[in-house]
Amino acid sequence: MVGTGVFTTSGLLIADLGSAWLVLLAWVLGGLVALLGALCYGALARHIPESGGEYVFLSRTLHPALGYLAGWVSLVVGFAVPLGALAYAFGQYMSALGGAALASPRLTGTVIILVAAATHAFSLTAGARAQAIAVGIELVVITLFTGFGMGQLAHEGLHNVAAPGRMAGLGVALVIVSYSYQGWNAAVYVGGEVAEPQKNLPRALILGTAIVTVLYLGLNAVFVLGTPAPLLAGKIDVGRIAALVLGGPRLAKLVSGLIAFVIAICVSSLVMAGPQIVARMAADGFLPRVLAVRRGRPPRVALLAQVAIGIAALWMAAFASLLTYVGFTLGLVFAATVVGLLWQRHKQGPALKVPGWPWVPALFLFFVLGSTAFTVAERPQESLVGLATLAVGLLAYWLQKRK
Repeated sequence: MVGTGVFTTSGLLIADLGSAWLVLLAWVLGGLVALLGALCYGALARHIPESGGEYVFLSRTLHPALGYLAGWVSLVVGFAVPLGALAYAFGQYMSALGGAALASPRLTGTVIILVAAATHAFSLTAGARAQAIAVGIELVVITLFTGFGMGQLAHEGLHNVAAPGRMAGLGVALVIVSYSYQGWNAAVYVGGEVAEPQKNLPRALILGTAIVTVLYLGLNAVFVLGTPAPLLAGKIDVGRIAALVLGGPRLAKLVSGLIAFVIAICVSSLVMAGPQIVARMAADGFLPRVLAVRRGRPPRVALLAQVAIGIAALWMAAFASLLTYVGFTLGLVFAATVVGLLWQRHKQGPALKVPGWPWVPALFLFFVLGSTAFTVAERPQESLVGLATLAVGLLAYWLQKRK
């Protein structure tokens, strides 16, 4: 869960909402929605303790077409488009380190995507250990920076506490925040490999989500209460800006370098993992055979396809639009999965235990579908692209069935 969204989204939120307290409320609500979703997914994981996530859940609870659609969305929206968003964030933080060669975030982002692609095109194992190390470094950075920032706030006072807010933007803000919480459901993708999945999967989902929510809330309190709103509004590199205000240029460069390093590792992990799913679907006959992997070789054609989509997203869309598109589309898949849980509960009755029934799934659907409706009204272009992605997935399923 702990990725780059927490370092990049609060500037967009403060521009939309105008109030530091509303920004923090959006982060709290985002954590609450993720926790509600984790409780629902935990119930499904007890019922279907297998690997595959939404692909398996929707295929078993509602219809194979929806399971296929979930797999399709994970390929495009879960890996390829976020690759472009991550690369842009990398370029933004690298540009803060100085140098004419780093002046263009999109150009720098393209370079990091190509470097990651070249690495994984020739190796099946590179990157896994580096990813674990990077996440460890990131957690240490978040903890230390939050502690330092809280000390500075106690000494120097708070910013933005009296600014008027715009509640109308909260629905879209929740969609943007949901990008940073993506991953709360990741444990269910390996459900079949977990010891005692009926017990350990729900525990992992719930505890992981709760811990990350606390981390995010503390860090963003430092960002939006420790930095004047005009400096943050609309900016991507909020970590650097907050570090500059709280600790000066040296701290800002140190934080920028560390965050850029973490983002680079995240880019590498997406380039490594995404093509494996494409290749597996191709091997199963759901995608063209040319995308399938040959024995002993990385899935190079699938890798090139994902890299091409990621670079196109990087150059064609604004960062905020990418986050809205990803949050909107994945939110619909999560909502459909919880609807599948409701249907199974209707068929099986109390034998299918759902924590907090019926309020937990009802509240999850209320928040997700409500924020989706706000997004359609406020950001129709991104919403239409998300719906078009789903339509193309359904068309691909229909063509596959005919074949």
